Amino acid sequence: MRDPNCIFCKIIGEEIPSTVVYEDQWFRAILDVSPAARGHVIILTKNHVPNLYDLPEEEASRIMIVAKRIACALKKAYHCDGVNILQNNGEAAGQTVFHFHVHVIPRFRDDSINIKWEPGSMPEDPAVIADEIRANM
Repeated sequence: MRDPNCIFCKIIGEEIPSTVVYEDQWFRAILDVSPAARGHVIILTKNHVPNLYDLPEEEASRIMIVAKRIACALKKAYHCDGVNILQNNGEAAGQTVFHFHVHVIPRFRDDSINIKWEPGSMPEDPAVIADEIRANM
């Protein structure tokens, strides 16, 4: 299933060209056209799924295997010091294309990529928070 207005669906349908680094029956992994670093890859679901909440669990499991393979290939190709595997859900979380995708970004010590946050402190009621989450699983 594809959304005719989705840029990633158009890439999957080959209406928009891309540079493919991996493909199987569920996913296509392409080079990001606006990369954070050399080798920045985006893994796209072949079916239009807007976000993680709607992603079938089987595909969620499979995409991490693909992310691992790509991360290992980036490590070998570029001898990077680390790799970010990122996935955003919702505008407030930074999602700009509403088609599920995962970024795999090679990282180097002292690079200029800024994917950080200020660590907070544990609230006084972590058991209450855990209960709130468990009650909704």
